[in-house]
This record gives sequence, structure tokens and C-alpha cells, in this order.
Amino acid sequence: MSAPTGPLPVPAVVAGLAAHRPVSAVWVNELGGVTFGIGAPRPVEYVKTYPEPLAHLLAAEVDRLRWAIGHAPVPRVLAWGPGWLHTAALPGRSAVDPVFAERPDVAAAAIGTGLRMLHDALPVADCPFGPPPWVGDAPPPADRLVVCHGDACAPNTLIADDATPAGHVDLGELGVADRWADLAIATMSLDWNFGGEGFEAVLLDAYGVAPDPDRIAHYRARWNDEAPAPG
Repeated sequence: MSAPTGPLPVPAVVAGLAAHRPVSAVWVNELGGVTFGIGAPRPVEYVKTYPEPLAHLLAAEVDRLRWAIGHAPVPRVLAWGPGWLHTAALPGRSAVDPVFAERPDVAAAAIGTGLRMLHDALPVADCPFGPPPWVGDAPPPADRLVVCHGDACAPNTLIADDATPAGHVDLGELGVADRWADLAIATMSLDWNFGGEGFEAVLLDAYGVAPDPDRIAHYRARWNDEAPAPG
């Protein structure tokens, strides 16, 4: 997932939802999905669009957002249909926004704190969703079962201007699994988005856990074999 390098065509459904408000493409992914922001100077709503063969992924995300919003700061679903999902914006910026990309230690700490808050807030016993498919059928014994984000890459944590966690987006893979399914991917994504060294330790320290090399290696291997569709 990355920011677009230039203007992109605005689908008719997005233009209709915008109702003459400013529209801009804000994220693209490797599978042809584009997320558009509505409003300026910062979006107040978003519309995620996917090619028709992947429309089912948005239906799965709708179910998860509607369940999670009762427990944690996640986007509110405004409307959805085949191939599109319209949500209200949350306060904050993506952890990879230039404001935080220039302060990767701050971003890493907020990601770790945010994941701990998410894991503590979402009730495992009430969660109707099984583990993210990429986790596989034979994970190692769980360190702690939580409701995982499922795609805990850095861009999916939102951070407030005071550097505190503001929420999470792209929850189409949310489900019950070992917390290391999130932590392994969150720490791995720091290298992709920020480079450098030491940020993994910052994230884990903010989360409040010591490194678990075996579980980290397992879940990273599973991710690389069966990576979920990017948000």
C-alpha cells in the first residue's frame, strides 16, 4: 500500500458519494484497490474501492468494522456496495504520514501502544471471527490470544498530532489469534516504511512485551507465504 504518484480517475460511485466535495486518491494497493478521501484540506470521509473480483473482501471488512466499533476507535461504516466501502474519517494521520515518517521512533512507539490498546479493548470471548486466513491451521501455542488486527502494518495505525494512538483502519483480516500474529508483522513493517535499526525494540517496549524470536519468525514466514490482500 502506498500513496499515489499522481491523479487517478474518480469512479462514478465515489463522485456521487462526494456530492461535489473535493475528492483525491490517497492510497493504492498492489491488487488495484484505490482509497479516495472526500473533503479538504483533510478528508472527512473515505471510499475504498476494489476491482470486482475482490469485492468480497470489503463485505468481510464491513462485518468486522461494525463489530469492532463498539469496543475500539475504528472507522464507522456509512454505506457500502459491490466493490466500494464508504466510511467516516477518524482523527489522526497514518503512521507513515510525512509528519511521523520523519520521526520513526515516535511512530514506532505509537504503533506499539496502539496495538496494545486494541488487543486489550477487543473482547476475545465475544469475537465472531476466527484467525486471519494467512495465520494457517497449525500455529505455535499462543502466548496470549487476542482479537488481532490481522494486517498490522504501520500505515494501518492512526496517530494523533500529540503522538498518541488515534485508531486503526483496514480491518478486513481482524480475528482471534496469538498477539504475535500482529506484533511480528507490525515490527517487520517498520523496516519497509522507516528503515534503520532499533525501531522494533521501541515498538515492543511500548507494547510492553519482550521479543519472542520463535513466534516472530513463524508469523513472518506465514505472512510471506500467504500475505493478505493489502488494505
